[in-house]
Amino acid sequence: MNPIVRNILAVIAGLFVGSIVNMFILLLSSSIIPLPNGADNTTTESLKATMHLFEPKHFLFPFLAHAIGTFAGAATTAIIAITHKTKLPLIIGGFFLIGGIVSVCTLPSPIWFTIIDLVFAYIPLTYLAIKLFANNKS
Repeated sequence: MNPIVRNILAVIAGLFVGSIVNMFILLLSSSIIPLPNGADNTTTESLKATMHLFEPKHFLFPFLAHAIGTFAGAATTAIIAITHKTKLPLIIGGFFLIGGIVSVCTLPSPIWFTIIDLVFAYIPLTYLAIKLFANNKS
């Protein structure tokens, strides 16, 4: 397979896998840590309206979803890519970071969560995936 095509497929696969992992963790979260009474996460508007009911424990799974989803996507890209095994996973990390920025601008999360999420979930986990799975320099 042409290396350029394979690298493009690696990025697409990384975005897909990372998004699936992220959504799976978010869907799993309310069965492990139930939403507060009266909270509704079915729409963005209802989530905005009930976000004030959330306690710190309710932010654990969103953080894990962002971090592990980014890691899974970057790792997938690093494994599949033929060349640019450092640059291409960084594209994935950047994509998910932009998604995180949009998320914290859309939903009124506490400032401590915003800082922890944006600083520790995306780029550090992308870097870890690169260190673990990008076995050559490119």
